[in-house]
Amino acid sequence: MELVAHRQKKYNVRTKIWIEDDDGKVVFGSGRFRILEAVVEHGSLSAAAKALGMSYRAVWGKIKATEDRLGRQLLQKQSGGASGGGSELTPFAKNLLKSYGKLQMATRERADNFFKKTFVLNPANKRNGK
Repeated sequence: MELVAHRQKKYNVRTKIWIEDDDGKVVFGSGRFRILEAVVEHGSLSAAAKALGMSYRAVWGKIKATEDRLGRQLLQKQSGGASGGGSELTPFAKNLLKSYGKLQMATRERADNFFKKTFVLNPANKRNGK
């Protein structure tokens, strides 16, 4: 009878970060990051909401809350007309996306490195007493 080797499992650490104000209310995080990216990609808040499978009201509410908490405008809106209007990110919002992206990447890299150096979760090593 031939023994079948078990596939060695690989474990990964996952991180989720967001920015809160002094009251513990979310100012910015991955969901709002995705909303702003979708606005860039689709050209309007309503198209972004549709692409994300969210209601316009929910998307607008998250952006409005972030604007209120930061005291800064994130979107420049153009009213309808022949082209139907749209939205684009303010220079502040573009910088926010860039900075948050860097924060996500740095956090992920540090967490991955720490996890690899600190945790031993290899089932084969555990059976061998290592």
